[in-house]
Amino acid sequence: MVGVGVIGYGYWGPNLVRNFNEAPGARLVAVSDLSPERLAAAKSLHPLAKATTDYRDLLVDPSVDAIVVSTPVATHYELGMQVLRAGKHLLIEKPLTSSVEEGERLLDAAAAHRRILMVDHTFIYTSAVQKIKEVVDAELLGRLYYFDSVRVNLGLFRSDVNVLWDLAVHDLSIMDYVLNARPTAVAATGSIHLGNTENIAYLTCYFEGDLIAHIHVNWLSPVKMRRILIGGVRQMIVYDDLEPSEKVKIYDKGAQLTSVDANGESQRKMEYRSGDMWAPRLKTTEGLQTEARHFIECIQQQKQPLTDGEGGLRVVRILEAASESMAQRGRPVELSWHRYPARLRA
Repeated sequence: MVGVGVIGYGYWGPNLVRNFNEAPGARLVAVSDLSPERLAAAKSLHPLAKATTDYRDLLVDPSVDAIVVSTPVATHYELGMQVLRAGKHLLIEKPLTSSVEEGERLLDAAAAHRRILMVDHTFIYTSAVQKIKEVVDAELLGRLYYFDSVRVNLGLFRSDVNVLWDLAVHDLSIMDYVLNARPTAVAATGSIHLGNTENIAYLTCYFEGDLIAHIHVNWLSPVKMRRILIGGVRQMIVYDDLEPSEKVKIYDKGAQLTSVDANGESQRKMEYRSGDMWAPRLKTTEGLQTEARHFIECIQQQKQPLTDGEGGLRVVRILEAASESMAQRGRPVELSWHRYPARLRA
């Protein structure tokens, strides 16, 4: 059994605790939080787990093999380093860190201590995103044109990060996983209407060729939307996470330019195609449940996680560049990529 400890029992922590308490091969050993009230709530639901206000108790506990960090992003680097140096495996809530430099150091530490480093990009583990990945990899859409996402709602306002680092991280992780392509530049704009961080933002990612991605995030929307559109030369996908059923719909629609002869001259004509729509059957398993099981399997089998540190670092690199662009009113910022060489091997 893999002994698991969780640091942070705030907004997302209870979901993590619940799923690791139920994950096969895992044993929930301890929960840490600064709030005695939140700890009391955790203890009432999980009486067999230790409860402590000092996270360092988890670091020195020999029955804890892995630690889940679910705290504000500003604390991710310091807590993550302490976890890895203590010889524990690490699952860290999104985003990985608040800077690329911090993320690279965490990856170095995980490689040096030969410990699993995994990032809580939960949507990657949903059956909807897995199906989308399957369709794109099978090239059913053909050459990709665009990735367009909208993730808006009223609140939850945060003061530690802006709306890009809070909401866009979900769509960037999905984009990174599904497209298997790296943007060459990003441009972002945003505004501060309430509080001290941007609460509405627009992010554009440019790729080689004509592939383009656009992400709209907003804490000030009167309605909640979580929708992604992916268009290709042959087919198009609509992913609506708020749909109770048929979250993923694949449309056999498209447009293309064709050459026609008119009066002896070659002319270009736009042709439209409108075929069937089909909604693939999806599993109803909670994404976080699948993620928790995957983390335990990676520890037991010493294999690389699906959402490893490299993937988390790629998302942070885009977010960091987007923040730089937003500070300069949308000036594009070039991105350079290198594949991180240090990887855990079985």
